[in-house]
Amino acid sequence: MPELPLEIDVAAAQALLNEGPQQKCLLLDCRTAEEHTTASIAGAKLLPMQEITDRVAELEPWRNEQIVVHCHHGMRSLKVTQWLREQGFSQATSMRGGIDAWSTAIDAQVPRY
Repeated sequence: MPELPLEIDVAAAQALLNEGPQQKCLLLDCRTAEEHTTASIAGAKLLPMQEITDRVAELEPWRNEQIVVHCHHGMRSLKVTQWLREQGFSQATSMRGGIDAWSTAIDAQVPRY
C-alpha cells in the first residue's frame, strides 16, 4: 500500500471512506467532545488531541490501515497526523480544511460553527 500524503482534501477523504467494506479506513475526530456534540461526521471515532498520547493504544488495530484525521479547520489534525506517523502509523493523513470544509463541500447537513 503506497503511503498517503500528509494531507488530503475532503473529496479525497470521502473517496477513501466510501471505497466499500473491503477498505479499512478510520475517520478520527481529534476535536473536543463538546465540538463533536455540536457537529460530527457519521462513523467518526472521537479521540481528542489532548488525550491521544494516553489513548493511542485504542488505535493499534489501525496501525497498518488508513486513518483520516480531522478537526475543525485542519490545524490540530495535521499535528495529530504528524505525531501518529512518528509513532509508526504510516497511513495516517490529515483532512485539509477539517469538518468546516466537509460541511461546505460534502455534507451541508453537518452544522458549521
